[in-house]
Amino acid sequence: MTTTPTTVTTPTGRTSGTALPLAAGVLTGILALYIALVALGNITDFGTNQQFVRHVLAMDTTFKDDDLMWRAVTSTALQDTAYVLIIVWETVAALVLVAGTWFWARRDHDRARRLSTYGLLMLVLLFGAGFIAVGGEWFAMWQSKTWNGLDAATRVFLLSGVALIVNQLPGAVRRDAS
Repeated sequence: MTTTPTTVTTPTGRTSGTALPLAAGVLTGILALYIALVALGNITDFGTNQQFVRHVLAMDTTFKDDDLMWRAVTSTALQDTAYVLIIVWETVAALVLVAGTWFWARRDHDRARRLSTYGLLMLVLLFGAGFIAVGGEWFAMWQSKTWNGLDAATRVFLLSGVALIVNQLPGAVRRDAS
């Protein structure tokens, strides 16, 4: 199915219709930069967030309710494996989003939308399912005053969701009529 570009000629003779792809590209680029910096920080300063992941999984700063503590993961090998998998996921998401941003800049909207969607869904899964649902609820991160990343995870989850919606709007991809 092909659609005509959504361009409008303004009174000055200019055509508009690039605002939505531009917005999609900017939002994708912001999240690409963000998650690339997060991944880089986790790689170059491995120990800081390693401790965060260890404490969340060990549930050692929660209320220590006997009905919940059976969920705790106290094996440092399993904790570190989870942390490395998070870093790998972040790195792949960053690369996919950088590629999406590149294609938005090149005005290859079909590829840009596809790659941006994959990368943004990766962030939604990591921050929504991983940090908010699993970390926040299963490992009761919400109970910890020290090791609680729910606010930060919610911000990234919401921004990723907004970017995903903008990327999926019909005018974000323009095709020439056949």
